[in-house]
Amino acid sequence: MSSQLYVSEIFSSIQGEGMLAGRRQIFIRLTDCNLDCRYCDTNFEKSAVGHLESRPGSGVLLDIPQPMSLTAISAIVDDWCSKLPGAHHSISFTGGEPLLHVDILVDWFIELRKSLPLHLETNGTLSDALNKVKQHLDYISMDIKLPSTASCTDQLWDVHAQFLRAAHGAAVSVKIVVNDETSDDEIGRVCDIVASVDQRVPLFLQPMSQPDGTVGLSATQILHLQELAASRLPDIRVIPQMHKLLGAL
Repeated sequence: MSSQLYVSEIFSSIQGEGMLAGRRQIFIRLTDCNLDCRYCDTNFEKSAVGHLESRPGSGVLLDIPQPMSLTAISAIVDDWCSKLPGAHHSISFTGGEPLLHVDILVDWFIELRKSLPLHLETNGTLSDALNKVKQHLDYISMDIKLPSTASCTDQLWDVHAQFLRAAHGAAVSVKIVVNDETSDDEIGRVCDIVASVDQRVPLFLQPMSQPDGTVGLSATQILHLQELAASRLPDIRVIPQMHKLLGAL
């Protein structure tokens, strides 16, 4: 099997979501996804050309040929860490859905973890794949896709519950995207899943972003959803997509 992967983007930015929000990371965005969520704003199709930030934090993306090797990725990470010592907290693998490439990522994770801790952003549906790499990850941020906001496929409650069970024992958190159509019942279902595994798992409510980066949900509704979740679980946090508010990649 080839050790190369199609990489959509490599850039340095502030993590705008979940438990590492506010941390600066090197983002490695892979292609392909097994879901089709209606709010997704990411191009994860394979292409002969990917994008690499010209220098970390510049916001200027240069074309790079695809696919990429682990050797090339490692060289970029080491170069950026050398140029900006201490600036980056971790490497975030995102997508798309990174776990679709798990057989290659096993080797990638082992090598890249020598440079920085690893953070996986995942849609929380591929538990068998997670089991293959869980030991090499420092942080796991999983989505639970709500019918009201994602409308991507069939309801995934049981699939998400299985994934969270597989992730248990790691530094895992759960994120849900909410909007003005999110129901009390959906919040209850999410809380049921988290509580059935470990009620201490942090749950992040992320108001859906509008195309201009603003939040398309009233503060009153956000607080209502937070109240519902907080009555069931001890660690509920509301964080909009901070990188969009900052105008960062």
